Amino acid sequence: MDSNETNRPLTEVPVEQTSETLVSSSATVEENNATYVPKQTKEEVIERLKEINEDACNADKQELDLLKQNFYKLHKAEQETARKAFIDGGGAPEAFIPQPDDAESRFKDIMSSIKEKRSAIQAEQDKEKEDNLVKKLAIIDRLKELAESPEDANKAYNEFKKLQQEWNDIKQVPAAKVNELWKNYQHYAEKFYDLIKLNNEFREYDFKKNLEIKAHLCEAAEKLAEEEDVISAFHQLQKLHQEFRNTGPVAKELREDIWTRFKTASTAVNRRHQQHFEALKEKEQRNLDEKTVICEIVEAMEYNTFTTFQDWENKTQEIIALQAKWKTIGYAPQKMNVKIFERFRAACDEFFKRKAEFFKSIKESMAGNLEKKKELCEKAEALKDNTDWKATADVLSKLQKEWKTIGPVPKKYSDAVWKRFIAACDYFFEQKNKATSSQRSVEQENMAQKKAIIEKLNTIDAQETPEENAGNVIRELMKEWNSIGHVPFKEKDKLYKQYHGVIDKLFDKLNLSASQKKLSNFKSTISKEGNLYREREKLVRAYENMKNEIQTYENNLGFLTSSSKKGSSLVTEMNRKVEKLKADLELILKKIEVIDQSMKDE
Repeated sequence: MDSNETNRPLTEVPVEQTSETLVSSSATVEENNATYVPKQTKEEVIERLKEINEDACNADKQELDLLKQNFYKLHKAEQETARKAFIDGGGAPEAFIPQPDDAESRFKDIMSSIKEKRSAIQAEQDKEKEDNLVKKLAIIDRLKELAESPEDANKAYNEFKKLQQEWNDIKQVPAAKVNELWKNYQHYAEKFYDLIKLNNEFREYDFKKNLEIKAHLCEAAEKLAEEEDVISAFHQLQKLHQEFRNTGPVAKELREDIWTRFKTASTAVNRRHQQHFEALKEKEQRNLDEKTVICEIVEAMEYNTFTTFQDWENKTQEIIALQAKWKTIGYAPQKMNVKIFERFRAACDEFFKRKAEFFKSIKESMAGNLEKKKELCEKAEALKDNTDWKATADVLSKLQKEWKTIGPVPKKYSDAVWKRFIAACDYFFEQKNKATSSQRSVEQENMAQKKAIIEKLNTIDAQETPEENAGNVIRELMKEWNSIGHVPFKEKDKLYKQYHGVIDKLFDKLNLSASQKKLSNFKSTISKEGNLYREREKLVRAYENMKNEIQTYENNLGFLTSSSKKGSSLVTEMNRKVEKLKADLELILKKIEVIDQSMKDE
């Protein structure tokens, strides 16, 4: 046999082995990611481990590692929950001692059993490899003897074929010895073929048979280029390479051609295999980039600007949207997948920790507010029977204004304390109304005037197409409404609701924007404001706060759109919020202009 084929440098035939070594970890990642779904409970993890323990020799180390990781994540989460409950119950953090976990003990027992079985299997396999090494070394020694005894070569041909069969029947040997063994085996096999004096009929038959086998292997390798499953094709190719190497030589003039054909087919399969994992790595890197942007958005939260329940609720909805977006993104590279998730979880945990602290402080504040409102109830109850109508009404009005300055109270007390306060106020004013019938007559007259205005507005609303000057008429009626004094207290809310109901319908019918309505209402009531400067300062502060909020949203949009897909639902939602805030900003500027004009007119 010619040395061009069998004594070829090992960098040619084992090229496929080298490729397999380079991508095996990635292949394992993809296969496990595709088939392994993390268990949801510790008991399910344990049940899966029991199944693996039944067939430990075929256990997948990657799955074992993932099961272990999942179990201890669940275990840690349970401990954190127990620790939090202990601290919330008044316990000191350093005094917390985790309770014994029966599931953890069973988990460790099963893992130990699997480990012992795998160790025993590994030891058995290592011993078998050593035994195989000894057997193959003995075959090489015998081949060496045959190759160095040319005078007996023809007689030794049958023994040589027997040794070849024995060599092929012997399976794995220690990895460190594979190349050296193969090189020596090929060397003495070639040497034997080159020295023996076989008649042409035997030799040509042998060459022809080997050529048929190798041609069949080439055809099989070429078909693998069309195999849809790239991973399967790659593994099948490795088996074909083993068969190619175990097949004897062909005629000297055909050796290079048959090897080139097989190598060309192998290159095509290896190239597809390599491209598959390069594409997978690119996709995982894009996923990592998207997840990094989401982490940066959560980490950039300006907690000192969240001062109300609504602030926290708005941000909570953003966090939930980001978490939903996270779930739609695939795996990041294996070495970063856990790290980026831990980073995101830490940022979310920090947000909800800050939120919990805010609500805890608010809870304490609410308790103080409740005491303040109870004091106001007591003051109102002490005044409700007073007959100094003017002085008492002024005091109760001040108490009502003070009530509005006090923040919220716990929800379960909110209705009761309010009803107590308003009952005392209502009682006094009812008594006052009874004692001041003339005032009641005025209020009745006011109520009649306001009802008349509502009727006029309803008449306009009933028109299918309002007249061109309807807007001016409506504004005049609104001014007239605002110039009319008090109505009976019990009728106030009902009239107010009817009035604003028809006003809203008219403005919609006249195609006036929400901003125009607000500005119009503002213009009609601005003359009643006690302090225009204070109102202007309030609007300026609102303007600055809104500008800062817009800036925050635009900064977040800058983070998100830097590498995320264009047109994502999250970006669309944030853009919508920015546009609404800008419209509100424009309305505030117009209100400031109205105030400035009013102060100039004065």
